[in-house]
Amino acid sequence: MSACYDCPRRCGADRPAGGLGFCRSPYLPRAARAAAHFGEEPCISGERGSGAIFFTGCGLGCVYCQNASISRGEGGVELGVEGLRETMLRLRDTGVHNINLVTGSHFVRPIAEALSGLDLGIPVVWNSSGYESVESLRLLDGLVQIYMPDYKYALSAPAGRYSAAPDYPQVAAAAIREMFRQRGPFDMSEDGLLRSGVLIRHLILPGNVENSLRAIDWVAGEFLPGEVLFSLMSQYTPMPGLERFPELTSPVDAAVSQMLYEHLLDAGIEDGYYQDPDSSGEEAIPDFDGTGVVFS
Repeated sequence: MSACYDCPRRCGADRPAGGLGFCRSPYLPRAARAAAHFGEEPCISGERGSGAIFFTGCGLGCVYCQNASISRGEGGVELGVEGLRETMLRLRDTGVHNINLVTGSHFVRPIAEALSGLDLGIPVVWNSSGYESVESLRLLDGLVQIYMPDYKYALSAPAGRYSAAPDYPQVAAAAIREMFRQRGPFDMSEDGLLRSGVLIRHLILPGNVENSLRAIDWVAGEFLPGEVLFSLMSQYTPMPGLERFPELTSPVDAAVSQMLYEHLLDAGIEDGYYQDPDSSGEEAIPDFDGTGVVFS
C-alpha cells in the first residue's frame, strides 16, 4: 500500500511514508486508552466491562464529536501490529467480556493483520462511525464477531453540514449491509451478552428530528425482527466550538426523545435499547491518558 483509498473519502495520502490524509493519522495504529469500559449497551458492557481500545484519528470528523481530543489525530501511542496484539491479549486477561475496537476504520489493514491467527477467546467488536467502504470491511470478514456501527444520518443535508460527508446515508447503508452479510442475525448468550451480530446505533441530534425519523425508518425497512439490534441514543453532549451550529448547542429535548422512541415502536423495531436524555454529560467521556496501551 502507498496511496490510501481505504475509507470512502479516498484521499490517496501516502500514509506509510508519513502522509496523514483526512484522518490525520499515520499508517500504524495509535491508541489513547485500552481499558474496561462500562458506557456501552448492556449486551456489550455486561458486568465486567467491554475491553475498549480507543484509537486516535477519524475518517469522518463530526463537528460535535465528544472524543474530539483524540479523533482529530492528536495524542495516543503508536502501536505496531505486535504491540496491538499484546494490548488486546493483556486487556482480555483483565476479564472483560469482549475486545472493543473504537474508531479503528482508518487502521483497518494493520488491525486485520493483528487479528489474523489471534485466538482471544472472546468476541471482537468493531465500533465504528458507519462511514467505511465495503472493500475495507471485507478485510475483517471472519475476524470480527460483533459489528457496532453508527447510522448517524439518513439525510444528506446534515451529513454534509456536520461531517462534510453528504454521501454518508448511502455509504453507511452499504457498509451495514456488508456487516450483516458477514455475521447474520444476532446471537445473544443466556446471560444477555451479545456473542455475534450487528448492533446499529443512532445518536439523536438536537434540531434534526427528521433525520432521526428517517434513520429509524431505514432500519425498520431494511431488517426483520430478530436480525439486528438497534440503539436509539439521547446522550448528545454539546461540546465547545459549535458557535457556527447553534442548533447543536443544547442537549436533546426530552419530549423529542420520547416521540422518537414511540416512533421506533410504531415502526416495528423490537430488539435493542433506548437511552434516556439524562444520560448526556461530559462525565461519560473517558480519560484518554494512555491507560493500558502496550508499546510495540
